Amino acid sequence: MRAVGFKNFGGPEVLEVMDIPEISAGKGEIRIKNYASAVNPTDIVSRSGLIKQFIKDFSLPCVPGMDIAGVVDQVGDGVETGIKKGDKVIAMVMPNKLHGAYREQLVLDQNAVVKAPEGYSYIEAATLPMNGLTARLSLDLLNLEKGKTIAVTGGPGAYGGYVIQLAKADGLTVVADSNPADVKLLTELGADHIIPRGNNFVEEVRKIFSDGVDGIADGALLNEKAIDALKDNGSFTSVRNFIGKPQRNINFSATWVSEYNCDFKKLDTIRKQVDNGLVSLRVADTVTPDNVAEAHQRLDAGGTRGRMVIDWQ
Repeated sequence: MRAVGFKNFGGPEVLEVMDIPEISAGKGEIRIKNYASAVNPTDIVSRSGLIKQFIKDFSLPCVPGMDIAGVVDQVGDGVETGIKKGDKVIAMVMPNKLHGAYREQLVLDQNAVVKAPEGYSYIEAATLPMNGLTARLSLDLLNLEKGKTIAVTGGPGAYGGYVIQLAKADGLTVVADSNPADVKLLTELGADHIIPRGNNFVEEVRKIFSDGVDGIADGALLNEKAIDALKDNGSFTSVRNFIGKPQRNINFSATWVSEYNCDFKKLDTIRKQVDNGLVSLRVADTVTPDNVAEAHQRLDAGGTRGRMVIDWQ
């Protein structure tokens, strides 16, 4: 069967279509015929070789990708989640060598697989699992009570957009930074306050909340440049392993979505929030397996809104 991967680290040009063996579902496993794979920044981290900063023994060849949407075509013995053959499903994948989302067929632990949101295409559904779970984990790490305030950087991106919508569902007040072109999008996502994007993030936040906000979800990697927008005793979470120096009793955390790998309940809850209109799915564009390099080039360049998705159909 077809997959897209790389045998050497490098630019988008190292991506190639590969032929890999078919696999079967074992006990407690589900096999999915994959119709759509979202392309994420983590895939670029792997392809470029930056992954070795985090995983020293990372080996090649590699099939990247963390999001799939497709149809169950085989169910192993002992599956107890209610998923059955023929179900339209989504799942988050934790890539390992040839086990990544950029392939036509994948076997996963039963707890990684949930039904897809109703009324959406495979392309749309594939944008949800990893980014949705990452956003959920960030909010859980911040641990903010209903009525508290959160600042979200990188709100127009997939992660930031999900943080905004899930934060609103949690009853939080949201402030997000934006360039003029994205103000309408952030308003639609539910941001309560929108500030100009630029070098004055802290000052702009404190114009609205003079004491600072209760939490920050830093999708734009502002890192230390955003810390002073927090109240004393606030919470800060990053998506690229940044941990600030101890100060003002601030709780720093790094959001690693692997924590929510195979968390059926978490992903299924987010799926239901999509069904209930609390969370929206955004697609930037689609590519075929033969031109995945284009998706990587566009993501590398920045400015995509929603996710690029590989269409396997």
